[in-house]
Amino acid sequence: MSLAENQVEKIILAEPRGFCAGVDRAVEAVRSALRTYGRPLYVRHQIVHNRFVLEALEEEGAVFVEDLAEVPEGQRVIFSAHGVAPSEWDRARARGLRVIDATCPLVTKVHLEVQRFAREGHTIILVGHAGHEEVKGTLGVAPGVLLVGSVAEAERVEVPDPSRVAAVTQTTLSVDDTREIIDALKRRFPAMTTPKTDDICYATQNRQNAVKELVGLSDAILVVGSRQSSNANRLVEVARMRGARAFLVDSLADVRPEMLEGVSALGVTASASSPEWLVEEIIGAFAKNGASVELMSVAKERVHFPLPMPAD
Repeated sequence: MSLAENQVEKIILAEPRGFCAGVDRAVEAVRSALRTYGRPLYVRHQIVHNRFVLEALEEEGAVFVEDLAEVPEGQRVIFSAHGVAPSEWDRARARGLRVIDATCPLVTKVHLEVQRFAREGHTIILVGHAGHEEVKGTLGVAPGVLLVGSVAEAERVEVPDPSRVAAVTQTTLSVDDTREIIDALKRRFPAMTTPKTDDICYATQNRQNAVKELVGLSDAILVVGSRQSSNANRLVEVARMRGARAFLVDSLADVRPEMLEGVSALGVTASASSPEWLVEEIIGAFAKNGASVELMSVAKERVHFPLPMPAD
């Protein structure tokens, strides 16, 4: 069976999906700076985890680097939505770099909480995924921050004073992702200051809630997103944990006929770093073959973050 011969009769399109306010702000910050200052414009780390977005920005003049040492002295550099440790700001100042800070405001909020807890003498536990760019930055905000990524790690972590413990979370986790870990920490450290639910990225939670609804309405689910995107992979996991056939696809080119076998109703969503045109391309291909399109909404997102201040 070719893609053109699929039996999909209906596309159920999740809302919300795709770009969140933080990603939209970061991408527009790069484009705005390119319009204002011209090329080249250096960006520390991938501004978002989506190759199509990165390739488009590179064509427009963005240069992505993993180390500030790659940026010529005195040049402009944008810090990505994931945020950085204070030491990176020190390095930038030492080299005379003009920084545009595209850190998601939700990440900045967590950094400020870590600073406050550190001043108050708490041992800080960060619930998050080791190696994630946001986690790297948050770990560097204050000395001695402890990373916990699972219930097993929560059961093993040791602190000098159990009565003075505070927890924060990686923003791109969801309430569901963190609940069991926080509960395990709370059992061990009853006096622990727990993270506020508004530290969790609203977009992550909303997209996972939408996927849960798609499971009951679809024969299979396509999640549009890059394999390097943790929130894209998590959407697939959420669907599969509830028994759904779910597949991660970068674009229409990744949609294979075997994904569609026996599928009449196909659910479609997209990670917070996936541009809408990728979704539209997929929907268009099925609509061309006669599939209807139905919107399934679990929340309306009206969050907007203003662009960061210019470098000078």
